[in-house]
Order: sequence, then C-alpha cells, then structure tokens
Amino acid sequence: MLARLGDKWTVLVIMVLGSGPLRFSELKRAVVGISQRMLTLTLRALERDGLVQRTVHPTVPPSVEYALTELGLSFFEPIDAMGGWVFRNHDRIRAARAAYDARNE
Repeated sequence: MLARLGDKWTVLVIMVLGSGPLRFSELKRAVVGISQRMLTLTLRALERDGLVQRTVHPTVPPSVEYALTELGLSFFEPIDAMGGWVFRNHDRIRAARAAYDARNE
C-alpha cells in the first residue's frame, strides 16, 4: 500500500482530482506525461483502494467521471501539503542538484 501511495502517478492523479471530479480525457490532459494504459491502471488501483469513485453517466456515448472519495479527500490533504512544499522549494532543490552534479563530474 505504501508503494502505491508513494507512486508518482498516484500522487499526480490525487493532486489533480483534489480540485474536483473529472472525466478520463480531462485527467489524461491534466496529468502530463501519463499514458492511457498507466492512467487506467492507476485509476483502477485507486478505485480498488477506496480512494477514487468511478461514476458512469447514462449518456450516449456513456460518460465516465472520476472523483475522490471521502478517504481520497483525506489523503489529498498531505499530498497537497507535500506538493506545496515542492513548489516552494523548487529553486533550492534545482540549485542543490546543480551543485551536486558539478562536484561529481
């Protein structure tokens, strides 16, 4: 469970769904770099774990929407805090990486 919750795609999908329900195609556009197959696998795993709810709307063609469950929303809180930390410290992380790379060339 910890491996899945620490997975890059899981974290990104949770972050994107934190702003509200989305259709599959909207999610795919929002999670840059994810393949259709990986998004499908990630959503299925999150649904199985009770973090995401899949709703099929009876339209023609059928419309499928994904949303965080109550459990998913509670997991979004620490994920959102972690994402905020990364954005606030992005420049410092890049500088540290550059200094490390320069020392180890």
